[in-house]
Amino acid sequence: MTLKKIIAWLIWPFFVLVFFLLLLIFHAIQVIARTLGGYEAHKKSVDWLLASLLWQLRLMLGTRITLSLPYQLPPDCPLIVVSNHQSMYDIPMLGILFADRHAKYVSKVELAKGIPSISYNLRHGGSVCIDRKDTRQSLPALKQFGEYLEAKRYAGCIFAEGTRSRDGQMKPFKPQGLSVLLKTMPSALVIPVAIQGSWELARYGFKPIPIGVHMQCTALPPIDRTGKTNEEIVREAEQAIRNFLGQ
Repeated sequence: MTLKKIIAWLIWPFFVLVFFLLLLIFHAIQVIARTLGGYEAHKKSVDWLLASLLWQLRLMLGTRITLSLPYQLPPDCPLIVVSNHQSMYDIPMLGILFADRHAKYVSKVELAKGIPSISYNLRHGGSVCIDRKDTRQSLPALKQFGEYLEAKRYAGCIFAEGTRSRDGQMKPFKPQGLSVLLKTMPSALVIPVAIQGSWELARYGFKPIPIGVHMQCTALPPIDRTGKTNEEIVREAEQAIRNFLGQ
């Protein structure tokens, strides 16, 4: 066993304790904020939660986090943020990167209950939870989600691989969910986002969590939708991320 892994094991129980305390504390904060202040107060509490989860990585595990949006987004324009997926920490990175555009997520229905803070936000924060095995539930839910994002001019984040990569190698994109968003969000800007390094946090199944990992979340140039089919846009987004990652 390497010295880094020994140190990671020593830190691990304290990290897990702080992690669950953050979820419990922010669950209560979210409930209070939403009850007393409505949507805007709830959103701010979620932003603080996401920032706290990233700061915990920095402070306890020495994780380096690089968020990059190297261009200005047009105002009052809904976004479709399509990303590869490596770990649960992709969500706070995207949430912080697109915080001013009210980032919402396409999530699996299993996460909608039983997890303090996270499940509450998925149910009440404007995201959508789908049953990937039930198209009769998932497709109408995605359609409603896209219409909501289009009307509110928010950002919808979707992990088009359908599941996370455990070794950093991208899986083929599944076009169905993204195609629904493209159909229901005709004015949306499509932004491919490349996630790097976060898979390393789960290299040992979070037992322990490695120290000194470098996670990166990079917004790539938007895709021009003009004259392209939804299938072509999906493939272009996938290829843009693959090219950036060297895959």
